[in-house]
Amino acid sequence: MRVHVVDPPAYTPPYDHALCSALARAGAQVTLVTSRFRYGEVPHGTGYAVDERFYRRDARGARRRRAVRLLQHVPDMLRYRRAARNADVVHFQWLPVQQVDGPLLPRRRPVVLTAHDVLPREAGRRRQASQRRLYERVDAVVAHTDHGRTRLVDELGIDERKVTVIPHGAFTHLLDVPDAAPLPAELAGVRGPVVLLFGLMRPYKGIDVALEAWHGIDGAELWVVGQPRMDTTALRAGAPPGVRFVERFVPDREIPALFERADVVVLPYREIEQSGVLFTALAFGKAIVLSDVGGFEEVAAHGAARTVPAGDPAALRETLAELLGDERARATLEQGAARAARDRYGWESIARAHLELYERLLR
Repeated sequence: MRVHVVDPPAYTPPYDHALCSALARAGAQVTLVTSRFRYGEVPHGTGYAVDERFYRRDARGARRRRAVRLLQHVPDMLRYRRAARNADVVHFQWLPVQQVDGPLLPRRRPVVLTAHDVLPREAGRRRQASQRRLYERVDAVVAHTDHGRTRLVDELGIDERKVTVIPHGAFTHLLDVPDAAPLPAELAGVRGPVVLLFGLMRPYKGIDVALEAWHGIDGAELWVVGQPRMDTTALRAGAPPGVRFVERFVPDREIPALFERADVVVLPYREIEQSGVLFTALAFGKAIVLSDVGGFEEVAAHGAARTVPAGDPAALRETLAELLGDERARATLEQGAARAARDRYGWESIARAHLELYERLLR
């Protein structure tokens, strides 16, 4: 089976790499069709091909960004549509311009779309309507959680027969990164427990909630690490003692040292469907604290994490303090995370589920 996994432009490179590798191991002939990743290189793995001819890198940061993206994206989609004839299945990981992407989809069938985010964040009615029309145009939609499936069916009115739940997989490929780097110099000398808040810094990720929760926690450090996509001046100015910010993009080779050093990984998000940071923490078998939003509760239900009410600093403080002071409680969560990464969120079963979906559509 010839499968094109399409990510225009590169939006979820770690997920692309893990999925393509797993599909190839399961026997599919896989090509990742994407652009150059804005931060570094798109992962190239053994067993699948990477084609960067059709999509140009996202023109983020340009003035009149949306107009530039539209002018760039339409011809890119048309160029790829011709190449899609060589695939049996075309599986898009996201589509960045929902208003126009539907008519630009390959005519070759079937076409699958993964709903990494069921709706664009802060989407108005027009964007919601555009996203709904896009889901209606494809042959199947993959949701990572039952929560996501319910939103697709109940909120957007998508035919339930079109939606298949296939979990997001744990990023176990990060356990064996070539040329893995040590901790950054500014973190290397830290002694004592560490709580890690990792990933692109955005308002919905609740960094302010974590900082408020950190008041009163002594004898440990909170590391806030990632590329800012917001103004963090006020956050840094108001941060309590014991908080360190590392504000830059962190490449894959630096990720293992950070997660191995962390005693607890915290994701105090205000909203989310699923998160690559969560599935990195699962891969490293970390004790994880999550907000009770989106599909996070489904991960916790498998004993792989603890949840707290979203936007509640007091509840987050209580849970972090408990885990930092109770090695046995952390160990229980670590075992649950490692078990979930191996079983429910293992890529072999995820690849089989995708291939079964593709085969069903081809029939």
